Amino acid sequence: MSVAIVDYGSGNLRSAAKAFERAAAEAGLGTAVQVTADPEAVRAAERVVLPGVGAFADCLAGLEALPGMIAALEEAVLARGRPFLGICVGMQLLATGGREHGDHAGLGWIPGEVVPLHPADPDLKIPHMGWNELEIVAPGHPVLAGLGRDTHVYFVHSYQFRAEDPSHVLARVDYGGPVVAAVGRDNLLGTQFHPEKSQAAGLTLIGNFLRWRP
Repeated sequence: MSVAIVDYGSGNLRSAAKAFERAAAEAGLGTAVQVTADPEAVRAAERVVLPGVGAFADCLAGLEALPGMIAALEEAVLARGRPFLGICVGMQLLATGGREHGDHAGLGWIPGEVVPLHPADPDLKIPHMGWNELEIVAPGHPVLAGLGRDTHVYFVHSYQFRAEDPSHVLARVDYGGPVVAAVGRDNLLGTQFHPEKSQAAGLTLIGNFLRWRP
C-alpha cells in the first residue's frame, strides 16, 4: 500500500510521516509512506494525506504553487475515489471558502465555510490549543472505530469548519460551544485535530484510515 503525504510547504511532515509509519507497523500493514511534492506520485498513491498548519489562504497558495498538484488531487481523490485524509488546515481547505484575513475560495469538496472561533466562555483562549474530548457524531464510520467516550485528541486552531450539510459532520468537541472536529463524505475524511500528535487515539485513527475501504 502506498500513502502520499502532500508536501506543499505547510504541515509537520516529519511528525505525520512517522505516525503513519508507526500505525502501519502496529497494524501489520505493508505500507510505503512518501512525503512528496510530485503530482505524479499523488496520482499513483493508493491513499492521500493533506496536512496543514498556518493560515487558510497561505496553505491554499502553497498548493497552487505546485504545478498540477490540485489537478492530481482531484484525479486521485474525486475521480478515482482514493481514500483521503485532511489534517487541520488540510481539512479546512476542503470547504467552499475560508474567512481568515479576507474571503478565499477553498477546494469545495465538502460544502461549508471556515470561520473564526468565538467561544461563549470569554475565559477560553484563542487559539484553541490542547487536549479535548471527542464527541463522535457518526459512530458507525470505520475510521472512527475504537474512538468514543473519554477519547481525547490534540487541537491547535483559531478557525472552525461550518458544514452546510450536518450529515458531513462526523465528530465534534466542546470549546465554549460545539466545534466541528471531523468531517467527511464518501472517500473523504478531515480532522481539525492532529492525529499525529494525539498519541494512542491518533494512531488508532490512522490505522483505521490505512485499512479503510470506502
